[in-house]
Amino acid sequence: MTSSNKLIAAICLAFIGGLVAEFVKPQMPEGSNPGHLTLISALVGVIVGWRVMGRRAGQSGSIELGIVGVASLVFWGLLVFGMIEMLDLALSRRLDEPVEAIERVVTIALEYALYLAHPNILITLVVGVVVSGFLTNFAARRWG
Repeated sequence: MTSSNKLIAAICLAFIGGLVAEFVKPQMPEGSNPGHLTLISALVGVIVGWRVMGRRAGQSGSIELGIVGVASLVFWGLLVFGMIEMLDLALSRRLDEPVEAIERVVTIALEYALYLAHPNILITLVVGVVVSGFLTNFAARRWG
């Protein structure tokens, strides 16, 4: 069911996901192709905001809600990008076993997580926690 808090959470996390993706691009190695990094990150933000953060709005504090939302965004984003890279490797026949593919998803996700350790990205995530949690709880109180 559509509600204002789900919509606000989806918009906030889509913005945070896209912004963080733009900050990650310069951190990536020279010659790497980020592809649709920003678009996929924003899409993950919409889904996580709608499904995770929007449902919890009004049930907890703003900071707590923001932490859950942004942490979920980071987790699912890393998992999605790990799976995309693993599928690329699997389709080019560089992986032999299914277990090796699962291991590669985790390895790639951890490599991408290292890109998030830059101070600008961490500050963006912390500000995103506060702003998204406050706006989503505000929408739940005001229109929910």
